[in-house]
Amino acid sequence: MGAIQEFNFTNFMSNYLDATVDVYRDAALKPDVGLCCTTTPIWQFPGLKIPKIMQEMNYGCGSTVHFADLVNNPNVLYVGVGGGMEVLQFSYFSRKENGVIGVDIVDEMIKACEDNLEIAEKENDWFKKEFVSIRKGSALALPIEDSSIDVAAQNCLFNIFTKDDLALALKEMYRVLKPHGRLVLSDPVTEQPMPKSLRNDDRLRALCLSGSLSLKEYLQMITDAGFGTVEIRAKRPYRVLDPGHYYTPEMIFLESVEVCAIKDPMPVDGPCVFTGKAAIYFGSEEYFDDQKGHVLMQNQPLSVCDKTAGAIKDLGRSDIYISESTYFYDGGGCC
Repeated sequence: MGAIQEFNFTNFMSNYLDATVDVYRDAALKPDVGLCCTTTPIWQFPGLKIPKIMQEMNYGCGSTVHFADLVNNPNVLYVGVGGGMEVLQFSYFSRKENGVIGVDIVDEMIKACEDNLEIAEKENDWFKKEFVSIRKGSALALPIEDSSIDVAAQNCLFNIFTKDDLALALKEMYRVLKPHGRLVLSDPVTEQPMPKSLRNDDRLRALCLSGSLSLKEYLQMITDAGFGTVEIRAKRPYRVLDPGHYYTPEMIFLESVEVCAIKDPMPVDGPCVFTGKAAIYFGSEEYFDDQKGHVLMQNQPLSVCDKTAGAIKDLGRSDIYISESTYFYDGGGCC
């Protein structure tokens, strides 16, 4: 199977946060509705019924299911299966045997997911368990062939990793994706320094709270893994860590981001990162052409990546407006 890395569970556990396994073993055995706080509505597609138990076990901080990614019956990988809700949603768009592969390290969570998928099969006449293959494995050594996946996803899992492990997990996702394949992520971020008392607390890290990086660091790690195009699709308030409940001298504000990283070739001048900026030309001509592939029509906003926004701004023109980042991008832009 391609260049799958050999996975030694014993060695891995010596480096892995035992607290993470404990938290999610407990959450598998008894649904913990308050474990995570999803900031995105649960998408209800026509003909899809999500079992109540899956909704109660929705241990994410956003959503990684975007129908625009899921065309042509894709091969999908979802790491950290939880109660199976997003696995089920992905299979809605990939109705073929083993069209969706779920990977998890916790035996109890795998069992819970498989049990919940049996319920989903009874409640949805279109769904068959054969659409989903659940495998035991690590995000740091995926049991998946090279360049075999169209869409890979994780929801509030990578946030628990140290920087070294996060770099390895991103590298693994990059490895298994096909050229131009998409990695969809949802994780908390914070623009404030995280005190060591919190960052080194294994349980808080497992709860997707104290492992948060700044958005700039988070995006840098994604592009360092090789992804040439990165889109920020949403950024929303998530949690507050206050001195009254946590060992922190000041209140720390967390936000949830939803990001799509595309396995495009890395441009010579660096990655294209879309943070929701737009350029608007309002000069006297019909359009403005920067001779670098960017044509701005009269008074029509064009979504641009941060790199292009900066280059246009450096032109010093008084007839082009560059917006601030909205942290919302859904395609249609120009890099």
